[in-house]
Amino acid sequence: MTDPRTDLVNAAKYFHQRGWMLGTAGNLSARLEDGSFWITASGKSKGELTENDFIHQLPNGTFEKPRPDLKPSAETSIHEAVYAIFPEARACYHVHSIEANLVSNFTHAAILPLPPLEMIKGFGIWEANPKVGMPLFANHLDVPMIGQAIRDRFTQELPPIPALLIRNHGVTVWGKSPEDARNKIELAEYIFRYMVQAKHLGLCSD
Repeated sequence: MTDPRTDLVNAAKYFHQRGWMLGTAGNLSARLEDGSFWITASGKSKGELTENDFIHQLPNGTFEKPRPDLKPSAETSIHEAVYAIFPEARACYHVHSIEANLVSNFTHAAILPLPPLEMIKGFGIWEANPKVGMPLFANHLDVPMIGQAIRDRFTQELPPIPALLIRNHGVTVWGKSPEDARNKIELAEYIFRYMVQAKHLGLCSD
């Protein structure tokens, strides 16, 4: 069985090159069959990660650290919420891009309407001219508040797509594998980039 940390290292470098995980921003995780998961440690450059820069969170919530100096990501609670609500999820990716932050201000509502692009099919929406939105959450300095908000909202109503946006913070997606999650990050960022350029060109209906 392939160590999922290899996939996470490769994805982090890929995202870093595209400006979506600059510095130490963002975090990636992959869940194992026993319900535990590997997640990027706090304060690590995402362009220079190794397999030893991850923390193993056990099903009981405790952490196993390859090195004592590692600290859990401040955004671990977001991953915990996703895995608790979506048992089929095997990877959860959270990145910080300029476009994600910009589009998070395109509405004051709790959901961001997405344009009816062909790329929406990548989220599993197979409809002509789909009307779908991405759940939008308020940002909090106390990140566990974000995780709790995700749990509260998605427990009441599941999202239409496997993705969510945190205002002025970043996008989170989840997938059935690390490769699936990587594809969904690319899809989300393509849509965000389109939305920003469409607004700049005056193509938006608002």
